[in-house]
Amino acid sequence: MDTVLLDMDGTLLDLHFDSHFWLEFLPLRYAQRHGLDVETSRDPLIERIMAQRGSLNWYCLDYWSRELELPIAELKREVADRIAYRAGVEAFLAALRRSGRRTLIVTNAHRDSLNLKIERTDIDQQVDRVLCSHDFGLPKEDVGFWAKLKEVEPFDEQRTLLIDDSLPVLHSAQRYGIRHLLCIAQPDSRQPAREIEGFDAITDFAEVMPPNE
Repeated sequence: MDTVLLDMDGTLLDLHFDSHFWLEFLPLRYAQRHGLDVETSRDPLIERIMAQRGSLNWYCLDYWSRELELPIAELKREVADRIAYRAGVEAFLAALRRSGRRTLIVTNAHRDSLNLKIERTDIDQQVDRVLCSHDFGLPKEDVGFWAKLKEVEPFDEQRTLLIDDSLPVLHSAQRYGIRHLLCIAQPDSRQPAREIEGFDAITDFAEVMPPNE
């Protein structure tokens, strides 16, 4: 393999931060902002968010700031202490760098969210480049995303590995022709590992640590 494409949230970084923010912290702030009862307003709010799943809106902080009348990027900073690497990630990234492979973070995260996570982790310093789907106008779930990615970062589909926690993203990459695909079975450290069908899966990067080369 010449190129390794890495998702960020749920793959390199613990998804607990995002799960906590969208499912617990945001419903609380939303209820406070609009004078609602948090228990009765939480489920309709989460349903509203989930309805955008798989689209760029799902990931876009500007969209949700307008829709919910809340400063989403600012609110994320209130719980930023929960941003953390998944176990073993830093050692894995260091080993990839030693191996000489082109290593890219390819994320659906909005730029404001990405910048906050870079600020907290310096994750951009661990790879060759960070690319955001918002800059291409398509989420990774859209097979057209990979063609747009290839225009700015040429890669050989037969010699490229994608590691992601999202099954729709992995299916999209598979349809495009990326040969090597690996799923993260436990993206959120506070949740049990999932049963993954159709793709090889790991819970710990030690399982695929590249040898010293």
